[in-house]
This record gives sequence, C-alpha cells and structure tokens, in this order.
Amino acid sequence: MKTYSLTLPELNSAQKAFEANEPRDLFYRAATELVDLALRNATSISLAEALAVLLQTWNRSFYQYRRFNSQHFLDIENLLNSNQQCLLEYRNRSIDSFVAEDEYTVQEVFQDFEKVLGPVGAAKALHLLAPQFFPIWDRTIAETYNLPLGQAGTNGKRYYLFMKIAREQVQSIGGASALGRNPLKAIDEYNYCKYTKRWIP
Repeated sequence: MKTYSLTLPELNSAQKAFEANEPRDLFYRAATELVDLALRNATSISLAEALAVLLQTWNRSFYQYRRFNSQHFLDIENLLNSNQQCLLEYRNRSIDSFVAEDEYTVQEVFQDFEKVLGPVGAAKALHLLAPQFFPIWDRTIAETYNLPLGQAGTNGKRYYLFMKIAREQVQSIGGASALGRNPLKAIDEYNYCKYTKRWIP
C-alpha cells in the first residue's frame, strides 16, 4: 500500500515558498477570522458572506461562468443550515479523530457542498468551517493522489479517501503539536507549492 508520509523540513520549506509567492493567503486569514466571528455572532457579516471572501479569491475559476448572486448566497445559506449540527461537531474535531465511522456522514456532507460549490470549493468551504478536520485540495492535487475528480456530486468517496491520506500525513510528522500550526493548512501549502505550482522540487 502506498504511503504519503511527510517531514517537518518539507512542510517548513513549502511554507517559505508559499509565503514568498502566494499573496492570496491574506484572504485565507481574513476569511478564517470572519468565519469565527460569524459563528459567534460577533459581526454583521453572515457565515455565507464570510465563506464568500475565500471562495471568490481562492476558487475564482469556478465563478468564471457562474454568477455569485443573491441566489447563490441563498443556496450557501441553505447548505449551512441543513448541515449545521454536524458542521459544529466537526469544528471541534481534528483530523487525528477521523475514523471509519465518519465515512457516510463525511461523504454526504461533502457531496451536498460540492453540488453548490463544486468539489474544490466544497473542500475549501468545509476547511474554513472545520479547519483542523477538513483538508483542502484542488483538481491537480486530487489527481496527484490518484483521486481524479468526477462530476460535482460524485466525489464524496474520493474526499473521504483524501482525508485518510491527510490523517496519515499528519501522523507522519508527529501531529499538530510537533508542527506548531494547523497541519492541514501546512499540508495544503506543500501540495499547492509542489504539485499545483511546482515552486518546490
């Protein structure tokens, strides 16, 4: 069975390359803070609007031929409302706690999200909502891990398998405490720099 272990030096090297080359990380940090404030009702920004900050910058290609209008916001709000309970539970979990019993619910939630946001936007939105539990991917990253994306609404199983890989990678570096920051964000920086952008060897 193929393994996907990583090392701390690999992740630290990727972080430097990411910070040097990717100015859009500002939107990730802003969206992360807005999501937290929205969940605590500490801002006039809605949770759907907080997600939109990241989606319209990190997932621009999805909106090239789709309108980000009031109906789309309503679709996102309905998505959040219908999955509210499990999303709140996931927000308090880390990828270390991910187990086989999560398979059905994770697949269902992911497929709900990707019908509205596409498979890449779904992963990014879910990560913002539960940043220590849901990993991020894009089409290139998914394909690199032998999980090529299919039609929106059919990728739940692939994402579940990607979560298993991410858990294995986090365990390979000794967990979040060994890294000192969110390991799923760090792994995404590594994947993005190495496979999507090829900024690192």
